Amino acid sequence: MPKCPRCQKEVYFAEKVTSLGKDWHRPCLRCEKCNKTLTSGGHSEHDGKPYCNHPCYAALFGPKGFGRGGAESHTFK
Repeated sequence: MPKCPRCQKEVYFAEKVTSLGKDWHRPCLRCEKCNKTLTSGGHSEHDGKPYCNHPCYAALFGPKGFGRGGAESHTFK
């Protein structure tokens, strides 16, 4: 049985979601920054970790500066 990358427990076929080339439990596939539950394929990845597209991924790894995709209003420290 494959193990979930977040909780390290076995992922059974009925409960698995495949994303980033790994099998996850549905509640374990969450944004690394804001913990929002993500859908398979509806998010971005950085260093093998899932992030929601907006605002987390855009604010953390997107272009910086005024007027760049609307992420300038979200600044994480």
